[in-house]
Amino acid sequence: MLSSLLIKNYALIKHLEIQPENGLNVITGETGAGKSIMLGALGLLMGNRADVKVLFEETEKCTVEGVFDIERLNLKDFFAENELDYEDHCVIRREILPAGKSRAFVNDSPVTLDSLKELGVRLMDIHSQNETLQLGSNVFQLNLIDSYAANASVLEDYKNAFSDYKTSEKQLQSLKENSASLKKEFEYNSFLFEELNALKPENIDQAELESELLILENAEEVKRRLNLAYENLANPEISGVNLVRDAGIALGIISSFSEKYKNLKDRLNSSLLELQDIVHEIEIEASNVETDNQKTDFLKDQLNGLYRLQQKHGIETVEQLIAIKNELSVKIEQVINLDEDLAKLEKVTAKKLEVLQSKAEDLSKSRKKIGKPLETQIVSLLKELGIPEAQFEIIFKEKKLSSDGADDLTFVFSANKGASPKTLKDVASGGEFSRVMLALKYILAEKKQLPTIIFDEIDTGISGEVAIKMGNILQEMSGKLQVIAITHLHQIAGKGSSHFYVYKDNSDTKTVSLMRKLSGDERIIEIAKMIGGQNPSESAIRSAIEILGNI
Repeated sequence: MLSSLLIKNYALIKHLEIQPENGLNVITGETGAGKSIMLGALGLLMGNRADVKVLFEETEKCTVEGVFDIERLNLKDFFAENELDYEDHCVIRREILPAGKSRAFVNDSPVTLDSLKELGVRLMDIHSQNETLQLGSNVFQLNLIDSYAANASVLEDYKNAFSDYKTSEKQLQSLKENSASLKKEFEYNSFLFEELNALKPENIDQAELESELLILENAEEVKRRLNLAYENLANPEISGVNLVRDAGIALGIISSFSEKYKNLKDRLNSSLLELQDIVHEIEIEASNVETDNQKTDFLKDQLNGLYRLQQKHGIETVEQLIAIKNELSVKIEQVINLDEDLAKLEKVTAKKLEVLQSKAEDLSKSRKKIGKPLETQIVSLLKELGIPEAQFEIIFKEKKLSSDGADDLTFVFSANKGASPKTLKDVASGGEFSRVMLALKYILAEKKQLPTIIFDEIDTGISGEVAIKMGNILQEMSGKLQVIAITHLHQIAGKGSSHFYVYKDNSDTKTVSLMRKLSGDERIIEIAKMIGGQNPSESAIRSAIEILGNI
């Protein structure tokens, strides 16, 4: 249960602290005083998104902190899974900084909003006026049924199977769509591949071919230059080799005189060996250079073929041609294996559809199983709430498989004897909507064993005897869980075990919303005002005393 609530710098609230009690806590106050603001703050503790616009003072941070007694809630596994320190009193805190950043903490440890939401739904159920309006929605009704049937695990299994099937179906559709274009391109891709395969780019060294062709095209000049170099180095009369050898001999005679002379001689000897090797290689290269028109034409053809394909594909290197050839090979292989791949994927998709249909059937059975018992409970509660001829049914229809199953369900209702039940949104008045919602919340709270439930004007559209009966139901609920009810009816306010009053203070430069717990005498006056207006009569005061005396 919610043991205490601290709200600072939120909307109209500058600073507020309350300690709700076990039982029925009622909150009353003038219209616009800020009763519902507290629900927005509590929503932050349940993981709702924060907005910097809610700051009372724009330069200060907002803090909302709730202390919850969780001793009996079996939450130790959740805390262990989320690596949080467990204590019997859990402190949840949200902070909104002026810069717009929001932070969440559980027992002073930072947590994600997803973790906070997971914890929040186990601690509180907040019923807003908007939720009553949503009661006419089929999606909302389906969520209520799943909540009552405790379908969380079954629904998650179904959703996983649905996602798995949809992924496979999308892949199959994509493959079918691509197959047409792949087959259309098959002949052209095959032609391109054969062109490249004939060239065999993986066996080509472009730089080497270009160099070899350049030599062949200039064979006479190359041979003449090589021979000239050879003559300059090897001619006995002007031999560069002999000159180096003679210089080495000259230094050899004096090498014993100094280490420097010896080093010079050794270097000349090394140069002589290198020079002799160069002469030998020049001689070989010169002998290898011959005019060969046939080979020249062959190399020209090979390079022209290479250049043509490079230009055709808009690239510059052999490596890029090889990459294109490999890509074409993959595309061709895809088409060759396309029918086999399609057959395999169709089989996989069909199998996943079978699994999905089985999961949908399990989910549908679970929903339908609780239909009649839930109808009976709701009708019984509606009779207690002043609709003696109430009829309530849950109509199940099969629909196309979707993310929430194969069930399309509708709540139908009639408040009058002899009238056929029709959809809630078509026949229910505001007061009847409120009573149906209360009946559902009553049943769900008992089923889910929630510690705290909060109602924001669940009494909309009712008055008189019906309001008394609703107060009795809320009071009965509060014997099993903590109930916090924002109300504008004295019949419900009088049933509270504790009473909080919300009011505005305009004494400063900015209007602030305040809340305080009322004493016994203050409760009498407040309820008397709710009965008879701002200046209650003696009769209204006596009625208030009587109402409170019956708690």
